[in-house]
Order: sequence, then structure tokens, then C-alpha cells
Amino acid sequence: MKSIISWNVNGLRAVHRKGNWERILEEKPDILCLQETKSLPDQLPAELKDIPGYHSYFHFPTVKKGYSGVAIYSKEKPLKVSRDLGIETFDQEGRLIMAEYKHFILINVYFPNGGGAPERLRYKLDFYDYFLEFIDKLRKIQPNIIFTGDVNVAHQAIDLARPKENETHVGFLPIERAWMDKLVSHGWTDVFRHFYPDQTEAYTYWDMKTFARERNVGWRIDYFFASPEMLKKVKSMEILDSIMGSDHCPIKIVL
Repeated sequence: MKSIISWNVNGLRAVHRKGNWERILEEKPDILCLQETKSLPDQLPAELKDIPGYHSYFHFPTVKKGYSGVAIYSKEKPLKVSRDLGIETFDQEGRLIMAEYKHFILINVYFPNGGGAPERLRYKLDFYDYFLEFIDKLRKIQPNIIFTGDVNVAHQAIDLARPKENETHVGFLPIERAWMDKLVSHGWTDVFRHFYPDQTEAYTYWDMKTFARERNVGWRIDYFFASPEMLKKVKSMEILDSIMGSDHCPIKIVL
């Protein structure tokens, strides 16, 4: 049995400062994947870089501070850790880190938001397309793959509280959802929907400005996706919505 937790922390230092870091460690995950760490190496205190019992790996953006960033904390030392898709415009934002283990590959990704200027939506869609090509190629080498992270799109109407109101909003645009359809058509399975195909009001992100979490007006935009071979090894999945500290909550699978 091995547990993997994924969490968009919306600032690793902020989660630590608020006292929520200890709470996630109480879950004792075998692997902890973080997105949107918003920190550079010299900005992290020692207790966030070196956790007893874990090997720590980071990918930081090189273009600007306080932005993006991903991390993996793993009890078992991976055979290999890589941080690049191979495209500079994507890699410079520190959005991906990949750990290879004996029996599977784990990819932790913070997908672009796509909001704001039109070119950021184009960037997001380009990232989506290249990432799918990347994982499809990787699967030919190692069929057992999991990827996790903040995908920044709700796939179906069931995955957000107010689908009608958000049909023209980034995060639920038809073109974004079409990529999710394509992802699934290529054989990648949304692990949560595999176990809970009809569950409603299951969200991982809430707007903090409108106190949406208290009313559970949320979005499910954080995922675990598995290849067909890897899906057979997944025993369970849950949304840890009682853990606070970010506008996202953690998600967890057990292998």
C-alpha cells in the first residue's frame, strides 16, 4: 500500500506560515506532490526543504518570483527525477516534475490557468497539446503512469457548482473541455470519476474572495489521471476537503 497526495498550496510558505503544513504531514503520505509553491530555493526555510524521512525535489520558475513551481516529497528515493518537457517556453515556468520508480512513473504538473490576456489561453492550450503528446510517447516506454496536479479545467458540468454561469469562463470553456475529452479518448482515466462516476458537489477549488468554500460553490480542477495499466493498481481515491490553508484542498490515492 502506497499513498500519494496532491495539493495546490497556493504558496508553500503561506501554508507553512498559517500552520497547515503540519496538518498535511499528519496524513503521512508516501509521496506528496505540490503545485503553485511560489518559492525559489533560497526563499524556503530548512523545514520545508528537508523533511525527516523524505527526499525533496523542486522545480522553480526562472522567469519571475512568487509564481508557479512544483515539488515532490517522497519517502522512497526515485530512480530518476526530471523537470523538463523539452520546450523552453513551458519549462521556464517550473510547471512539471517527474519521478520514476521501479514500477511506475509519477508526473506532478501545474497546468497554466489561461486567464487574463488572450495569449495566456493560447499558451495553456499549447501546453495541453504538448503534454498529451509527451505522456503518450512516455507510455510506450513505461505503461504504468500516473499524472496529478491542478489541471485548471472542470471537465463536465458535474465538476462545478454553477456550470451554466461559467460556460464562457476560462476553466470551463468548450475548447478546454474538448482537450479533456481527447485526453480520455487516448486512454487516460480520471481516477475520481472511475470510483465515483455520479458523485455531485465534489470539488477541490473554491474562490476565496466570495467565501465560496463555506457554501461549497466550487470546482473540481485537481486530478489524478492513470494509464489503463496503472489504473488496475489504484485501490481508492478521496478528496481531503477538511484540510485548509489554500483555495484548493488536497486529493489522495492509495495504490
